[in-house]
Amino acid sequence: MNAQALYDPMNEHDACGVGLVANINNVASHQIVLQGITVLKRLMHRGAAGGDPETGDGAGLLLSMPHKFFRKVNPELPERYGVAMFFVDNTLEATAFDAKIKEIAAAEGVKLLNFREVPVNPEKIGHTARETLPHIRQAFFDGSAFDSDSAFDIKLYVVRRLMEKACKGLYVCSCSRRSIVYKGLLLASQIEGFYKDLNDLDFESPIALVHQRYSTNTFPTWPLAHPFRYLAHNGEINTLRGNLNSLRAREPHMKSDIIGDDLQKLFPLVPAGQSDSASLDNMFELLVAAGRSLPHAMMMLMPQAWGKKHYLGRDVRGFFEYESMLMEPWDGPAAVAFSDGVNAGAILDRNGLRPARYTLCKDGLFVMASETGVLDLRDDEVEEKGRLKPGEIIYLDLENHRILKNAEMKAQVARSKPYRRWVAENKMSVRGLFSEINPSDVPEDILVQQKRFGYSAEDLSIILQPMAKNGAEPIGSMG
Repeated sequence: MNAQALYDPMNEHDACGVGLVANINNVASHQIVLQGITVLKRLMHRGAAGGDPETGDGAGLLLSMPHKFFRKVNPELPERYGVAMFFVDNTLEATAFDAKIKEIAAAEGVKLLNFREVPVNPEKIGHTARETLPHIRQAFFDGSAFDSDSAFDIKLYVVRRLMEKACKGLYVCSCSRRSIVYKGLLLASQIEGFYKDLNDLDFESPIALVHQRYSTNTFPTWPLAHPFRYLAHNGEINTLRGNLNSLRAREPHMKSDIIGDDLQKLFPLVPAGQSDSASLDNMFELLVAAGRSLPHAMMMLMPQAWGKKHYLGRDVRGFFEYESMLMEPWDGPAAVAFSDGVNAGAILDRNGLRPARYTLCKDGLFVMASETGVLDLRDDEVEEKGRLKPGEIIYLDLENHRILKNAEMKAQVARSKPYRRWVAENKMSVRGLFSEINPSDVPEDILVQQKRFGYSAEDLSIILQPMAKNGAEPIGSMG
């Protein structure tokens, strides 16, 4: 939505409920899908509705690609394929962009197989949601021409971004060979009645990442519902403007051996007018596409507190110090669950002001959500319970049937490259910068300079004075 009257898309924030259900043994089943929907319903009180009580702020699921289901509804699928799930604005024809999508895919060497109308039941959603209900479609792409899955993944990313840039009125929920997103302007209780696919017993997944949205001071829309292509988010990214400004400054100098020349086609990497969560998802998507693992990318974006007063192992400290030169923290408060459809995880930002509690069962069922009680589990079924603390991460390596806790995960990432040595050999420290300054040498135009640089009496008394006296960053809060 464009800025108009008192509305500005830069003010879009979220405060919601997030959940993750997974089978650590990597066994896909319809039961996981149903359990994901149950978690979503149990988080319904964390969402919201407007004047129409039957129209929610948004709800959805991110699932692993349901191969069994898609091969049933589309028997001609090759061994390697990808699916784009997209919304077409209801003021346009459903097929308005079909030719353009085919043209874009062909130009990137990707064969478009066919389109599918996603079966939905509009009677199951609210009046306001029906008024803005987009055409919901899927496009199937053939990846047989590519030498590897990773090469096909990059092209699907490029095709998705080009589709968005070329087709105004089209929003791509997901475009992947590994995952798919079913979401909308829904209440949690409406999603299984609205999307008929989710009721098919052949619709199976080992992962269900779910989200119920409470849009804070925003206008709920179909595209702004979570999950996004990789993550769902509870909280806000309060450093967003600075993060985006820094990214724009870096874009002219960015290169990637993996993405190659296609990188130039993706600019701007984070489209304007999105919510903070959508922007975070775009940045996470880029880092993963450029070759980083899911936990590596998320640790770059949301580092734990580190510095002289925070004890960390030397390797982990070296990692965070190295990455801090490449990426500023995307600070919350935020709890984020993420998945690429193969593995999954969750992280709490360094402020730690959003809950993330998990339960691991003896049969390999893992449940994480904004609160406990989202699934009915007997005590004798439970292997372990826990919660994420500020700056902590937990990672579900489904490919190897493992759960990696915070310390192990960070050590593994930090030791994957010699970050500590790189920092030691290349860091240039600034010394003696303030040694010649005499505090009594106040320039005559000090008031003019303060005004020029935006200093107020409040800045001087609340921020600068405590810093000068105590040598520490001041702590304050609005409201």
